[in-house]
Formats: sequence, structure tokens, C-alpha cells
Amino acid sequence: MTRRLIVSALAMIVAAGPAVAQSDPELPYWASINVDEARMRKGPSPDVPVIWEYRRKYLPVKVVARHENWRKIEDPDGTQGWMAARLLSRARTAIVTGEVRPMRESADPAAPIAYRAEPGVVGRISDCKDGWCLFDVKGRKGWIQTSHIWGD
Repeated sequence: MTRRLIVSALAMIVAAGPAVAQSDPELPYWASINVDEARMRKGPSPDVPVIWEYRRKYLPVKVVARHENWRKIEDPDGTQGWMAARLLSRARTAIVTGEVRPMRESADPAAPIAYRAEPGVVGRISDCKDGWCLFDVKGRKGWIQTSHIWGD
């Protein structure tokens, strides 16, 4: 009887997997760069060549793969490479795409325009629903259509 309990307990532990895997979100997921300078590399190691150096804190990225303490990311231009997980944050940000985009007072295309955001502007997003996200650019908030941003 004791042996059966031990085998059952071991089976449950193995099925549960490591605690780290349980806390990681399902791939792909959105993240942002949380440092002023971050390097993207060809592979998940500090010993492989740097592809790109980012100097834009809060830039949104899409995490598409994991390897130990490394994350394979895709940037707004579609470039993919590996970045140390410690350089990333789960804070949701987005970047304005295309042309100057209206940020509205409510999630309605007929709502008054609160601000206008130029292409390349990065802000925090929250409360996304029905094709709109609340977009905060240094305290200036408004609703922006998700088709006008990358990172939603």
C-alpha cells in the first residue's frame, strides 16, 4: 500500500513538471524591453554574435520561444533573435504603426480625439477589448484601435 502511494505521488510530481514551466505564459506572448540597452543575439548564449542592439526601453516584442534563461523574440520589424530573459518585462506596451493615429476619449470611432500619436510612438496598453486598447503615452491616455498598433 505504501509503495502504491509513493508511485502515485511520484507520478503526480512528474506530470506537474518544474515550477518554472508552470509560471511561464503560453507561447507566443507579448513582452517589452525593460532596460535602456539590450542586445539581440543569433543564439541563446552570450558567446554568439549580436544581431541587433536596442536602445529603446519599453519597446514591445513578441516572445516566440524559450531556452533556459533566454527568450527568442520578434521585434516590430519582424527581426527574430535571442535575448536574455532578465532584459524583458511582462509590462504590455505597443508601438504606433503607419501614420499619425487618433487616440480617442472612448473606444468608439466617433468619440472625440483626445490626442494624436505619431508612428513609432511607444506607450503602455491596458484594457484591450473589441479592437481597441487604452493607450498611455507618458500620462496622455486615449483609446486606439488595435489595427493601428503593434504589440496588442
